[in-house]
Amino acid sequence: MSSLWRDGLGKTRKGLVGRITGLFKNTTVLDDDILDDLEELLIESDIGVDTAMVLIEGLRKRISGLSGDMSQKIKEALRLEIEAMLPDSTEGKDLRQHHPHVILVVGVNGSGKTTTLGKLAGRYHKAGKKVMLVGADTFRAAAAEQLQVWADRSGSMIIRQAYGSDPASVAYDGMDAAIARDVDVVLIDTAGRLQNKVNLMEELRKIRRTIHKRMPDAPHDVLLVLDANTGQNGLAQAKIFTEAVDVTEIALTKLDGTARGGIVLAVQRETGIPVRWAGLGEGMEDLLPFDAAEFVEGLFSDNNS
Repeated sequence: MSSLWRDGLGKTRKGLVGRITGLFKNTTVLDDDILDDLEELLIESDIGVDTAMVLIEGLRKRISGLSGDMSQKIKEALRLEIEAMLPDSTEGKDLRQHHPHVILVVGVNGSGKTTTLGKLAGRYHKAGKKVMLVGADTFRAAAAEQLQVWADRSGSMIIRQAYGSDPASVAYDGMDAAIARDVDVVLIDTAGRLQNKVNLMEELRKIRRTIHKRMPDAPHDVLLVLDANTGQNGLAQAKIFTEAVDVTEIALTKLDGTARGGIVLAVQRETGIPVRWAGLGEGMEDLLPFDAAEFVEGLFSDNNS
């Protein structure tokens, strides 16, 4: 198991698995009251009410008739239920299927959207890809400058225009440049909040249509960046963004900074959109492809639990 997963999930492991150990330390027989306590604990970890209820029902079946050290048996049963709930680990995509491979990156301000985009650019550049960043967030004065920093750090090309420029026009120019320069991967940054007179979702739809007009099968992915600390609000964000731009995958950031990493389960189960990336730290290398086996192992590791 990668130390990034073990260390990054330390707060969630302590808040969830560690509390299970304490809560059921001297329990030898399970009853409805105890299972209610466990359900409450799961909900507090941002697993969500519906997902927690499904887990509890699965636990009932797994631990029926068991006795002895129930804290250990509950942890093992919960581990098996979580493993069964998560899909197989996400395999790396063959970016050669599209040239360029266009990824529209969306999410609210403060979610770590631009940082995630920059880290992705670094990963692709390290893998030998020609990467271009497109600054279609023209509603924040500092957005283009922030993207430029990530372009420099990741060794990527960048297309940007002045503050207040039309975002769709920037996206179109970016697509033009990417095709002309034989780029492998295009990452398009977008706004997470607009002025009151402009509807964010309409603006994102316009950008998506513009990309599609320049390259009929693009964007090939719409990546929604969610802050793991937002909990159940993240589910609402996923629904709203998906209705607007057909989100295809999710990046969950700041998992290392929250005790509520159970949001991974809620997002996967309740949205049906795969969590493809996990942010487990501040460094360029701390954005990892989501791996279900590593997640579960990191969650239930005995180390520091």
